[in-house]
Amino acid sequence: MHSKSIKPKDSSLVSYYILCFLRVVLVFVPQVGYIHPDEFFQSLEVMAGDEYGLEVTRTWEFNRTFPIRSITIPYFGMKLPFSALRFVSMYSRYYFDVNLRGSYVTLVFPRLLMVLLSFVNDWSLRKICAAYGLQNQFRLLTLASSYVVLVYSTRTFTNSIEMAICSVLLYIVSDCMIHSNTVIYQREFLEEQYLKARNNIEKVKLFKLRMSLPSHSLNKCFLVATLCVAGVFNRPTFFLFGTPLVFHWLLRGMGTTMVSFTDFNIRMIALVLSAIPTLIFFIVVDSLYYGYLTPAELEHLDVGINNFVVTPLNFIRYNINPENTNQHGVHPYYLHLLVNIPILFGILGVIAVLSFAKMIYRFASNELANLPRAQSFVGLILSTIFFPILMLSTINHQEPRFLLPITLPLILLHAQKLQTGFCSSYPFKKRSWLKDLLYDYVLCSRASSRYLLQVWYLTNLALTLFYGFIHQGGVYQLAAHLSRQMDIRSSTTHIHLVTSHIYSMPQCFLDIPSTQTLLVNPENGQKYRRGKQFFLYEYGSMELPYLYHKLKLILDINEMKSISENQKYFLYLAIPSSLAEELNDVFHNRTTALIKHTQIAVFYPHLSLEAPPKLLGQHLCGINTDPDETQDTCPIYALDDERNPYSVTRILKEFSSLVHQLGLVLYRVDVRKRIK
Repeated sequence: MHSKSIKPKDSSLVSYYILCFLRVVLVFVPQVGYIHPDEFFQSLEVMAGDEYGLEVTRTWEFNRTFPIRSITIPYFGMKLPFSALRFVSMYSRYYFDVNLRGSYVTLVFPRLLMVLLSFVNDWSLRKICAAYGLQNQFRLLTLASSYVVLVYSTRTFTNSIEMAICSVLLYIVSDCMIHSNTVIYQREFLEEQYLKARNNIEKVKLFKLRMSLPSHSLNKCFLVATLCVAGVFNRPTFFLFGTPLVFHWLLRGMGTTMVSFTDFNIRMIALVLSAIPTLIFFIVVDSLYYGYLTPAELEHLDVGINNFVVTPLNFIRYNINPENTNQHGVHPYYLHLLVNIPILFGILGVIAVLSFAKMIYRFASNELANLPRAQSFVGLILSTIFFPILMLSTINHQEPRFLLPITLPLILLHAQKLQTGFCSSYPFKKRSWLKDLLYDYVLCSRASSRYLLQVWYLTNLALTLFYGFIHQGGVYQLAAHLSRQMDIRSSTTHIHLVTSHIYSMPQCFLDIPSTQTLLVNPENGQKYRRGKQFFLYEYGSMELPYLYHKLKLILDINEMKSISENQKYFLYLAIPSSLAEELNDVFHNRTTALIKHTQIAVFYPHLSLEAPPKLLGQHLCGINTDPDETQDTCPIYALDDERNPYSVTRILKEFSSLVHQLGLVLYRVDVRKRIK
């Protein structure tokens, strides 16, 4: 019987360790999926450009006149490791002829740092469960099997760093709460026994015991303050995630005879004072990086208020204006609660929303006895989940990744319901067949054992494949391909790349030296800058006829330069394969322009939601991405297909057509020679 009781725990832990190993392996595979441009352009693109002196795209957020992104955490968390990698790479290339500057290393190395940081969430979960006596095996398994951890937390998002900081702060606050409750209970017990003591010997003994109790009021104050400052500078929205945590840290023991409102004020003052050193550190580092403050000014103490920049304030000033956030997309207020939570957490997110709705119903029904206490651990977790969600919902721009920090508290509170069901008993007052179906297939433990866990694992597997490998998966492969081609091409040859219907391509993977770096000729001491070799034209989701005119214009300009300046060039176009046949039609219908496009490569898998694959009306048995391929190897109008649209042959051809649309095609665009 004892072996049976530990077997489920052991199997959960084995599965958890396998998933942890998979988390690391998926970094090295690598994941070519591309979730959002911010995973590159808010950290990797800037830091790789600074450390290696590369030609990169510095987004408006790092504008030196009005910077809204703190550079401190990326600098120490990524630039310094890149510096160490560059030092190692000198010896690896000299002794082993191994290059650590390729596009693969540039992609994988920062993600390796992030995957190490992601295990902070696992550690925090384990420590919280140990402190409160919670079963941790299944919660760890739920965390490790979530695609949020497998994909999002291993990417260089500021949201992933925010998630790790929130997890650590949640553990610290929850640990401080249980420590304070224990000390207060012991102190009250000893105080009661002291008053009941009949002689001085017992009173002295009880007094000594009471005085020997550890202090708790300012427990880990400096650590809490440091994490809060780091979280706000990493991403100012941390203020919304950290507020309920800090509030519960300040509120510990309130309402007892041992803790008064004076203690609350003392804690608040101590927290503010403890935050000052870290605050100064972040402000000084940011000010030095953005050029507001120079080492010479520090040395001579010639420093004024204008020498400092506070990036979180700039962030708030920018985002508080609805016109600015409208430029990034306007979303309805219910998007986080009803859409983004289910997208991130699947069936677990649905359970969390239903639980919140149930709690609101009890509050409206005046069933206050069934609600968790504000100072309880459950109250802490609930406020940590739903306070930031409700506050972020008031902002008109909403994305799923903004909610990453609620991952740990949500799993702590609701993961067990994947096993036990949403309800332990029939929740409705009156029975009906519809309510019985809802209870049997959604809410009860039987539903969990049959469906909920299966839905959880299948949805996370599918989303790991989608965001990890398919979504915009050709962009990195395109950059790696161009990087290899530019190593082969002459440095005097210009490369022009036009992209459409795909995300922005990070130029750090191309490993092109910066044209902004001032160099010195060792022979004559003359200063110079490198000439621009790579030109990128990103046209978003431009309609193909207009895209054709852009290509024609770029080609005409470069043809003139090739004649007048003898400048060699190559013009490339990268576009999803789902648009290949439409592009062929555009080129074919404009024969007078004398432009041709030749397929160079197709990168699979790649799915652009800006150009989703067409399920019907496409060439069966494959999209014709190569305009020079005129032979029809797939008789799409075969007699058997027309007579039987549900034949195995036709279904296979439809499937092949769909697969061929999940690619990114690279074309070379040239002037078509006239035929005499």
